[in-house]
Amino acid sequence: MQKVKQLIQYITSYIAQRRGPSRRPAGRRNNQSFFSVFLSSLKSDRLALIGVVLLVFFIFVGVFADSLAPHGPRDRHYHDEGGIKRLESPTWDHPFGTTDVGRDIFSQVILGTRTALIVGFLAAVLVTFVGTVVGIVSGYFGGMVDTVLMRIVDFFYAIPFIPFVIVLAAIMQPSLWNVILAVSMLSWRTVARIVRSQVLSISKRPYIKAAKVAGAGHLRIMFRYILPNVVPLVLLEMAFMVNWTIMAEASIAFLGFGDPRVTSWGQILHMNSVSGYSRVAWWWNVPPGVAIILLLVSIFFVARSLEAVVDPRLRKR
Repeated sequence: MQKVKQLIQYITSYIAQRRGPSRRPAGRRNNQSFFSVFLSSLKSDRLALIGVVLLVFFIFVGVFADSLAPHGPRDRHYHDEGGIKRLESPTWDHPFGTTDVGRDIFSQVILGTRTALIVGFLAAVLVTFVGTVVGIVSGYFGGMVDTVLMRIVDFFYAIPFIPFVIVLAAIMQPSLWNVILAVSMLSWRTVARIVRSQVLSISKRPYIKAAKVAGAGHLRIMFRYILPNVVPLVLLEMAFMVNWTIMAEASIAFLGFGDPRVTSWGQILHMNSVSGYSRVAWWWNVPPGVAIILLLVSIFFVARSLEAVVDPRLRKR
């Protein structure tokens, strides 16, 4: 009799969680409230608005990079008398100057924007997807499943990033996709731990127990009832992962382990460094460095606003 009463209590709690004025799925309702709060946060947070404007600008430049770049990244430019425009300071023809072999730095920086965004967003999406799935499965099942998955996460934490990239570049042919693979393989661990800690709390709530009593399967509970509750946290971590992956790609390219066929900001800095003119041709390293800083700052401002949405206590400050 006691078990029957418990069953009725769980089912009643489950039905109460499902009811609402609009009768829409809970996940959709949570997502709409999340984005509405984020938009209202943009109106009150000027730094977040600046970040959105800068980010939209970089995305526009990255999408239309081929049309915006006046020259090819490896085109050499010559004077009228036939000499190479070597290490020329910024002019109207070359706003960011030229390299030691007469290449236009302005065009390289524009084309490097697309590389940074591709690596940043693709790697962040992959990292967030893998980390979210591992975190949800680990936190929901617990027990031996949780122990095994967390030990795998600990193993990946023990792998140093730069040596791992060097070994991967030595084994596999340098390419942009290998950079994305290297960044993704060692970055999902943080997302998995954060999502797991949230799922451990959510899985103990009454409507999850009611769903189990009602006969809902594990997949339905994890991705229909638990996932919508961690979406804001996942989006926040994804924003930070975009920042991390862009910086990681620039670091890899600067060390010379990036794809030599693809123009990137890190590769521009690498060529400046190996040429020996880093202290002479300031216009060669300042533009890509400033571009990296502005893009990272814009994403940080947006992520800062997302953090205020996830944590209501920050909105009261």
